[in-house]
Amino acid sequence: MKRFSTTPLEMLNSFWRNRSLIRALIQREVIGRYRGSFLGLLWSFFNPIFMLVVYTFVFSVIFKARWSTGSESKTEFALVLFAGLLVFNLFSECIGRAPGLILANVNYVKKVVFPLEILPWVALGSALFHSIVSIVVWLVAYTILFGVPHYTVLYLPIVFIPLILLIMGLSWALSALGVYLRDVSQFIGIILTTLMFLSPIFYPISALPEKYHPFLLLNPLTTALSQVRDVLFWGNPPDFQVYAIYLIVTSCVAWLGFVWFQRTRKGFADVL
Repeated sequence: MKRFSTTPLEMLNSFWRNRSLIRALIQREVIGRYRGSFLGLLWSFFNPIFMLVVYTFVFSVIFKARWSTGSESKTEFALVLFAGLLVFNLFSECIGRAPGLILANVNYVKKVVFPLEILPWVALGSALFHSIVSIVVWLVAYTILFGVPHYTVLYLPIVFIPLILLIMGLSWALSALGVYLRDVSQFIGIILTTLMFLSPIFYPISALPEKYHPFLLLNPLTTALSQVRDVLFWGNPPDFQVYAIYLIVTSCVAWLGFVWFQRTRKGFADVL
């Protein structure tokens, strides 16, 4: 039986070795999502624009919500909220799909030469495409409402690296687990809904009593949410000490998820 390497180097080499295939599969998935629709890829722009308008109206007009800065701006809360949802939506889309990735591609399992470990990369790439579109919409809205964005926007790709590693580690683990336990997808749906409300998306960390702050920081999305808002809206560079710790932790998560996937993939064909 073929042995699959579980080293951290193989985790990176697999991506680089199959980059052309990953790119082709991402392109096929993105285009396939809108194939047959009248507006095609334009829907990827209209969706975030529509949601941004809805958030602005609901939270600034109906609820008259404000972030904890003393500002009376009716649009500030909507943009801060939307920046948080950029992070959560990317995480939620990938993790929500992860348990069914292998199940939805049984034909690839039967092909010994197909690198199954790239399927989470394909799902991430598709989700990243829509996140990038949403970021462009956010930047345009910020420019119209507040002026030229902060230079700290340039930190955004760096800030996303630990989040991507976290997503990949969990995706590898859940996609393998989903082959053996079909209930995982139902369980993950509940977890994602709970995580959405327990993450500082709709409220700042400071809105909670200080005794709950350590528990909120245990949330794997809290650091990513805070740093994305810092570089996008508040104009603050990331706290590189916190960033380094977060990067180390998420790198370990990515590698452990990859190890689990590589060690359990031998039984995929037998189960399916």
